[in-house]
Amino acid sequence: MSHCSSRALTLLSSVFGACGLLLVGIAVSTDYWLYMEEGTVLPQNQTTEVKMALHAGLWRVCFFAGREKGRCVASEYFLEPEINLVTENTENILKTVRTATPFPMVSLFLVFTAFVISNIGHIRPQRTILAFVSGIFFILSGLSLVVGLVLYISSINDEVMNRPSSSEQYFHYRYGWSFAFAASSFLLKEGAGVMSVYLFTKRYAEEEMYRPHPAFYRPRLSDCSDYSGQFLQPEAWRRGRSPSDI
Repeated sequence: MSHCSSRALTLLSSVFGACGLLLVGIAVSTDYWLYMEEGTVLPQNQTTEVKMALHAGLWRVCFFAGREKGRCVASEYFLEPEINLVTENTENILKTVRTATPFPMVSLFLVFTAFVISNIGHIRPQRTILAFVSGIFFILSGLSLVVGLVLYISSINDEVMNRPSSSEQYFHYRYGWSFAFAASSFLLKEGAGVMSVYLFTKRYAEEEMYRPHPAFYRPRLSDCSDYSGQFLQPEAWRRGRSPSDI
């Protein structure tokens, strides 16, 4: 990264930030974080019969097999749904994953703020501090999202481990593409944050390189007072006072 120019870092941080914002926005608004399927095993021919299959998001649960097929219900944040589930463990999973919901929402807000600040900093590159601020917001957004993902996974694993084992019933679950979008958004936002912070250090170093040294200026007493000092002329421009000055 040390060989990247400021223009390349500006472009990459913008692309990574925009992609991270888009992916986490899609993940939060869609209902494909988790797939669950539950049913019974028929002892006669060892086949399976699906009793319930659903895909769930942060705000809604949709059934695509079983008695509730074709029905979508809001999560219990807003409404207490009357759902006929096969076992209590499935209902517990849908309830416990709600603890992870605030973190993706906070992450979405932070990445949107970081994206706006980052673009303002690209339009006005002389405001070097904006690149640093946007980088911090990108990193905080990624950390908030990864906390939510960890809570989401751990809550599901805890309920699956507590599920009683039975040879007559089966239960399968897997994570959907909305969850994959959220995980990819974490990587993109962290990358955008690191590049923004590095862009700040690069711009700051360039400003220090072209900034004149303070010793380049010397104090000169004005013509009106013997005590007022002004940093007006460099040492190399020293000359005698002309008659017009007098």
